[in-house]
Amino acid sequence: MSNTKLIAVLLVAVVASTAAWFAFFAKESAPDFTAYAAGPDRKAAFFEYFTPIVVEVNKELTTDREQIQNSCNADEADNLDQFLTKFRVDDADLEQESACEVLLRRADIVPASLAIAQAANESAWGTSRFAKLGNNFFGQWCFSKGCGIVPKSRDTNKNHEVADFRSPADSVESYMLNLNTHDAYKPLRNIRQSLREEDKAVTGVALSYGLGKYSERGDEYGKEIREMISFNKLAVLDKLDLSKQEGEAN
Repeated sequence: MSNTKLIAVLLVAVVASTAAWFAFFAKESAPDFTAYAAGPDRKAAFFEYFTPIVVEVNKELTTDREQIQNSCNADEADNLDQFLTKFRVDDADLEQESACEVLLRRADIVPASLAIAQAANESAWGTSRFAKLGNNFFGQWCFSKGCGIVPKSRDTNKNHEVADFRSPADSVESYMLNLNTHDAYKPLRNIRQSLREEDKAVTGVALSYGLGKYSERGDEYGKEIREMISFNKLAVLDKLDLSKQEGEAN
């Protein structure tokens, strides 16, 4: 092959790989919610954009839960390794409970009403600086230098940043994983487990009582989320999650 042809081939390869890199890593952004008038129009745009994302992530969690349940029923513990990693189960978690018990408490949905109410609350309906610059709709922090956006009001003795996500969907996934794995939200997971055991619907209002450590406002934060769910009639969204589960089970 001549040098000219070789150079041409290499250039094509470089261009193709660069395009693939940008396609994979390029940041995806939510709509500019400030383009909508504050109030019903902005809320409607927010709900329309985030509801399918939340339902899709819950669908993935439901699939994980079914696979875990099937492995546990078949006594196939070796099939649980990937889920132990995904749901951040460590040796200390398994000292008093089996892997199945821990995983079935963690691998479960976050009701759409709760997720969307918190996203709206934490991001000022998608208009906050962190939502617009970092696709962070849930106020999630990270703690390594350069991992996100430095808050302007951060105390000098603090080192946290507000996490930067590639897409709004990544923000939703991270938020749900946080609720499903962090020690601070054990109360939420216990409420959800109790509802499952009693064969009751898992709702945003019910799980909001387990958010006492999500905000410095403590229980008042959960009360505010419940008020948002009620005022905006978001409880109906939980039925979307339920219909997805029932449809897959039939």
